[in-house]
Amino acid sequence: MKDALAMLFSVLLASWQVLLESSPYVLLGFFVAGLIKAFLSDNFVSVHLGGRGIGSILKAAALGVPIPLCSCGVLPAAAGLKKQGAGSGAVAAFLISTPETGVDSIAVSYALLDPLMTVFRPVVAFFTAVAAGIAVSLSEGGKNGHGGSNVPEQAASCSSSCCCSSKKQEQPKEKSVVEKFRHGMSFAFGDLLKDVGLWLFIGILLAGMISVFVSPELVSRYFSNDYLSMLMMLAISVPLYVCATASTPIAAALALKGISPGAALVFLLAGPATNAASLTVISRMLGKKATIVYLLAIVVMSLLAGVLVNALYGYLGFDIRHWVQKSTHEEGGILSIAASLVLIGLVVKSFFPAKHDCC
Repeated sequence: MKDALAMLFSVLLASWQVLLESSPYVLLGFFVAGLIKAFLSDNFVSVHLGGRGIGSILKAAALGVPIPLCSCGVLPAAAGLKKQGAGSGAVAAFLISTPETGVDSIAVSYALLDPLMTVFRPVVAFFTAVAAGIAVSLSEGGKNGHGGSNVPEQAASCSSSCCCSSKKQEQPKEKSVVEKFRHGMSFAFGDLLKDVGLWLFIGILLAGMISVFVSPELVSRYFSNDYLSMLMMLAISVPLYVCATASTPIAAALALKGISPGAALVFLLAGPATNAASLTVISRMLGKKATIVYLLAIVVMSLLAGVLVNALYGYLGFDIRHWVQKSTHEEGGILSIAASLVLIGLVVKSFFPAKHDCC
């Protein structure tokens, strides 16, 4: 009994250290997400994704990078774009770049990983989205780009708040700057936090468990081969539901145990972009053939990016077994403690019914 309590305490303590390190950046990420929601109009996004050429694919991939939607919330948003005339290539690009990265996950990457991975992650997400969009467009041949059935906005098989929020974005009258700001912050620290917060805490708890139970020797034994470790990360991440923000502390904990940056990047890319539930909806949206091409593009690009990032770290003189240092994860001061407590309070608060609850 004493040993079990000691292990539980060790896990909670390790998880608390990760929370202290990441909380200020998480709050900053959500604040920026609120600004994007407030001042980037939905009509602007729809207009620029409405084409079917390479230009619309590039725009879809670029616009998806900072937008803070999880793999759940992006489904109805993408379905709405599809219904409004966006090509399948642009929709596929948006479906990949949006959940693979966002301002919140970029901030957490900087807190828990390193500056190089912080830059590399969104860049690779963009190129993965572009490659998948082009591949999906080419797979359609001479079709008009509507190979799959048009899924209505509420077709996504999730009922979380991020999905609900994306159905209520159009407003008939222009809002003032203050109203837009309030609406954006309400979305970021309400709907978005409710959808991401629980998964973030689960990811932090898993990071604590990895810190306690996974030894460097275990990682060295089963993940010493770089290519095999990438394939293992791919096999774990493709069917698993994990959002971009929640995947980061898990990857950081594995990195501290010796996993290579390439294997970590495979997990960070493939995990948020794919899961068993979302693939069924994407199949209805794009068609079965396009969905297979979409999934293959993610797999191939993730593995290529993993190999490339390992080579890049080696070229720059970094040890790929010790690319994340424990010294960067020291206990924070009063600011980190305050941010952690605020984040916990906001996540708990988000699960209480609000007067504008979409459900």
